[in-house]
Amino acid sequence: MNLELFIAKKITTNTKGDGNISHPIISIAKISIALGISVMILAVAIVTGFKSEITKKVIGFGSHIQITNYDNNSSFETQPVSKNTIPISNIESIPGVSHIQSFATKPGILKTKSDIQGIVLNGIGQDYDWSFFNKHLVAGNIISLNDSTKSNDILISEKLSKLLQVEVGDQLSVYFIQQPPRLRKFTLAGIYNTGMEEFDKLFVVCDIQHIQKLNDWSNDEVSGYEIFLDDFNKLDLIEEQVKGITASSFTDEGAGLKVRSIVRKYPQIFSWLDMLDMNVWIILSLMILVAGFNMVSGLLIIILEKTNMIGILKALGTTNWSIRKIFLYQSSLLIGNGLLWGNIIGISICLLQHYFKIIPLDATNYYVNTVPINLKLSHLILLNTGSLIATVSMLLIPSYLITKITPAKAIKFD
Repeated sequence: MNLELFIAKKITTNTKGDGNISHPIISIAKISIALGISVMILAVAIVTGFKSEITKKVIGFGSHIQITNYDNNSSFETQPVSKNTIPISNIESIPGVSHIQSFATKPGILKTKSDIQGIVLNGIGQDYDWSFFNKHLVAGNIISLNDSTKSNDILISEKLSKLLQVEVGDQLSVYFIQQPPRLRKFTLAGIYNTGMEEFDKLFVVCDIQHIQKLNDWSNDEVSGYEIFLDDFNKLDLIEEQVKGITASSFTDEGAGLKVRSIVRKYPQIFSWLDMLDMNVWIILSLMILVAGFNMVSGLLIIILEKTNMIGILKALGTTNWSIRKIFLYQSSLLIGNGLLWGNIIGISICLLQHYFKIIPLDATNYYVNTVPINLKLSHLILLNTGSLIATVSMLLIPSYLITKITPAKAIKFD
């Protein structure tokens, strides 16, 4: 039987009495712990949810890793790469690679009777994974592709459709600035909305055969390949593996292949997302400090209130460390009670937001329509364990006060 824990439970039960001066202090400490852990749960769930949603949308437009022609051209007017140049089968065998698809891009000007808009045609083939656009499709249908004929259907964003005042089924003209200038007419098949305005205003999805024809490419020539992964955390590792596989591959003109991850392609977006982690750490640190200081105050009050009991235990031969353990056990029980209620509050708010979308956001500024939630069991375990350890550790120093109490004076203390 753990004597210290038994006494700690008895003390905890007795502190609930109205006559104990420690009762209101302990109540305030438990409330601060409950509020602190609930705020920490919300902060982690919202920030990781926000980062996850933005990352998924950026990857939806550009994949995890792209393989293109190694040239100095930074525009969307690309040099072709032959499909035979890239050892796709070797890349597919890399653990963690989930899908590979070809693509081709070409800038153009989309024109209606009253408006014009600069866009980038993103040409896709039958190997394209439509899961991203299926999720964000708001009107019409995705493009149906086949090898025998080119599809004249295109997919544009809701932002573009409103700017150009067009609807599903309308005919659109796209002009290409080249020698000689060319015009292609398309039918608006579907409208999507990802909330990423800078991408939505730019990209128009079409059949890759149009871009191959406009650039006088063969059916085996594309701008490059897009590689999707199962786990974003393996991005750097798999990028290096892909570089190793393509290092000995060259185009017909003798140029090498450029392997670039989505983080390197859009460094400003991912640098901004990484900065959000600092905000979370600041919130976590402040909440733990506030809860810890409240518990320190509560522990000191309890020690003063139980000075007589401490003197009796010392007179009976109980060691200082054993008595300190009694109060540390009691503090842990009180902290655990606060953590329990904090988890109930924090998780409840997260679930309400996740399923009912109670708090909306302006997608123009935040790229999402509602506050995103990413609630994971691992995060909850780490938050609770870390908070408990950090708070109890802060109590080790004030518990040292027990060693300064002498039995003779303590027993007389009232």
